[in-house]
Amino acid sequence: MSQSANGEIAVGPNGNASDLGFYEKGATPLFACQADQRFSYCLYVPKSYQPSDPQPLKLAVFVHGTGRNPFAYQERAAGFADEHHCLVLCPLFPCGIPDARGTENYKFVSFKGIRFDLLLLSMISEVAEIYRLDAARFCLFGFSGGAHFAHRFLYVHPERLSAVAIDAPGVVTLLDFERDWWCGVRNFSSIFGKELNLDALRKVAVQTLVGSDDTATWEIAVQPGWPFWMEGITASGKTRVERLASLGESLRKHGIDVDHCVVPGVSHELLLEPALDFFTKVLRRQ
Repeated sequence: MSQSANGEIAVGPNGNASDLGFYEKGATPLFACQADQRFSYCLYVPKSYQPSDPQPLKLAVFVHGTGRNPFAYQERAAGFADEHHCLVLCPLFPCGIPDARGTENYKFVSFKGIRFDLLLLSMISEVAEIYRLDAARFCLFGFSGGAHFAHRFLYVHPERLSAVAIDAPGVVTLLDFERDWWCGVRNFSSIFGKELNLDALRKVAVQTLVGSDDTATWEIAVQPGWPFWMEGITASGKTRVERLASLGESLRKHGIDVDHCVVPGVSHELLLEPALDFFTKVLRRQ
């Protein structure tokens, strides 16, 4: 594996076919993340992959929602992976870490000393030790709770992304320099130890997705007492449709192009196919 001066993974090793076990090909089971074995990931490795192939695999990451079924993304993205010589990585961030019965923590990237963004990057580094992988920049998709994570990961690591698809998050962090994190990004540098890089953000292809009928509020009408409650956290709108529109508007305000996709007649459902079409366009441009 080669590594640049700033620590970004470039290309994994050129190993031999015999290096891969039976369960490291195609749709894999869950593997524990070696950086923190409380967390895990599964992969889909394209059928065409050979470790001796001079062309490295591209990378696409799919982050689950609150229901936590990474295998659903692994299965539905398999055709895309085979077509585009692209490795699929699906992390699993279990409930109850670090708080018993906690379901929300990964969505906000940093919580009680756990950096879920850095865990994902550790998973990618581990995978790049096994497969010949170009992971300097990758595509990132998140649905619902995973879309919480995806758009916040975009803020923290834009230089690692070629594209991000943000599918129906419940609560959004606007690119608002007048409000603190989670509502906005005013205190971003004190939380993440780095400045928010608007120039890098403008280089990422961004898609927002939501069903036109995704208007139920029972899960997202957060109130004081919710672990992530802040004054103004619901100012972006009442429904996922409204909040996603507010997110897109805040990004465009700072010169970030957004491909906004509203699917008619759909409520809160996984919109993976439009995102895969979006990623296909990005990969073809590359």
